[in-house]
Amino acid sequence: MKDQEIARQVELQPISDIATKKLDIPVDAIHEFGRTKAKVAFDYVMSHREPSRGKLVLVTAMSPTPAGEGKTTTTIGLTDALNQIDVQASACLREPSLGPSFGMKGGAHGGGRAQVAPMEDINLHFTGDLHAVTSAHNLLASLIDNHLYWGNQRELDPERISWRRVVDLNDRALREINLRVRRRLTRNSGFDITAASEIMAVLCLSEDLSDLKRRLGSIVVGPSTSGEPIKAADLEATSALGALLKDAMAPNLVQTLEHNPVFVHGGPFANIAHGCNSVIATRLALAHSDFVVTEAGFGADLGAEKFLNIKCRQSGLKPDAIVIVSTVRSLKMHGGVEVDELGNEDAEAVRRGSPNLVRHIENIRKVGFEPVVVVNQFDADSEKELEAALDVIDGQGCVGVIGSQWRDGGEGGVDVAKAVVEGVKSAPSAPNWLYQNEDSLSSKIESVAREVYRADGVDYLNDSADELNRFESLGFGSLPICIAKTQYSFSGDPTLLGAPNGHRVSVREVLLKAGAGFVVVICGNIMTMPGLPRRPAAADFTLDDQGEIGGLF
Repeated sequence: MKDQEIARQVELQPISDIATKKLDIPVDAIHEFGRTKAKVAFDYVMSHREPSRGKLVLVTAMSPTPAGEGKTTTTIGLTDALNQIDVQASACLREPSLGPSFGMKGGAHGGGRAQVAPMEDINLHFTGDLHAVTSAHNLLASLIDNHLYWGNQRELDPERISWRRVVDLNDRALREINLRVRRRLTRNSGFDITAASEIMAVLCLSEDLSDLKRRLGSIVVGPSTSGEPIKAADLEATSALGALLKDAMAPNLVQTLEHNPVFVHGGPFANIAHGCNSVIATRLALAHSDFVVTEAGFGADLGAEKFLNIKCRQSGLKPDAIVIVSTVRSLKMHGGVEVDELGNEDAEAVRRGSPNLVRHIENIRKVGFEPVVVVNQFDADSEKELEAALDVIDGQGCVGVIGSQWRDGGEGGVDVAKAVVEGVKSAPSAPNWLYQNEDSLSSKIESVAREVYRADGVDYLNDSADELNRFESLGFGSLPICIAKTQYSFSGDPTLLGAPNGHRVSVREVLLKAGAGFVVVICGNIMTMPGLPRRPAAADFTLDDQGEIGGLF
């Protein structure tokens, strides 16, 4: 049975009931968008986010196959399973982007009996947050070119403007564009996807409206002709941007198919941005739940690393347990099996691919956590393959659990839930940081490259090394780094699977994100504007005469 068919068999509860009965949030603090989705009123959020009573569980993964390994499915199934064993739990997730919804993967937010609903709404326009981010980002772009048009009093260098435009779609034709500002002034620019926007990161990392405005005003759009950073505040843009984002700052509330609460707020990609849902939603959930399950995108080399070094550093949050999601098919892919043959039984390939999972386990241990490793079960997995996967995990001295949440919902994740409840008892008081704030930017990059990716070193291409030095001279050397690279490999080469050693990380470009509070490091051939595949998921969409959408997932 398809995911949409499973979801349509479930009658969702009124979202106001989820808020009042599961979270003790009063009904007058719920702003409904129809019957099954809502925003929590921002004034309530600001006055009821502390004290934090809950335990925070981070779900990450091994390096994935192109279809993904069910990290979100595991997050949802674990949330349902915790509630089944009488542990009051909620989940915090990112909002899907329209790019992958119409592109490679189709819709997101779980599958089988471990879904968040209403799925069609969440994957399409939802409550308008991504549109608000897109509008705010492009307003600033418009104000920059208007400033140039009317005489450029700030002497902004037109050739070095770093602020591009964004759209929430995959459109490779927009990667590079030429802008005609006025008759004798043109400049080169381009589009990124909205999920890569610095304003998306600002939304997700801001603590309140005051912090939002501070961060928005601190956005650097480019240097002046004398080299001084020109900020959004210099263009008098801060309040206008904030006005567009005010409503988007309120977290969105929906539910699982088992009627447990899920906050869906913010949507930065994990391979080209920092990959975590909002600090505001996480704090709200922790104040109203005993356990909060959240995810960070893609493998632990991307999502977990950025969750710790960006979100936790800036907010003071920390996980109490870390779950690594593995699958038989991902182990087989890293063991040399072609993607179109992953459905064929091959227990030996599971063992051959184990170094990838082992390295993720080692990396999580480096930061002080003992991970719970979940084998997310698919129907095609054989008993021999599952046993091989558990043998690998057992050989590392980890708690290994098979999760069948896709097939069985919360019931299929009960063993996972019990392992997580036990695991929080050994949580460290703070992570072991891979680098310190006072380290140089290049030292931070090399620490992640050597310690997480096991690279021999870093090669700085074009003028990236000079740009890092310039950022430091301007006072931004204490910022953490956000490495943008392929999700399929520990290296910058998506074809270099398993657990490679001896490779080098090639830094193509570095971008200052002063408002978000980090420096983006673009490696290899990673694109901040993805393209569509030969046959995009959009081709599978249907819309019947009653308005029912099909083919989304």
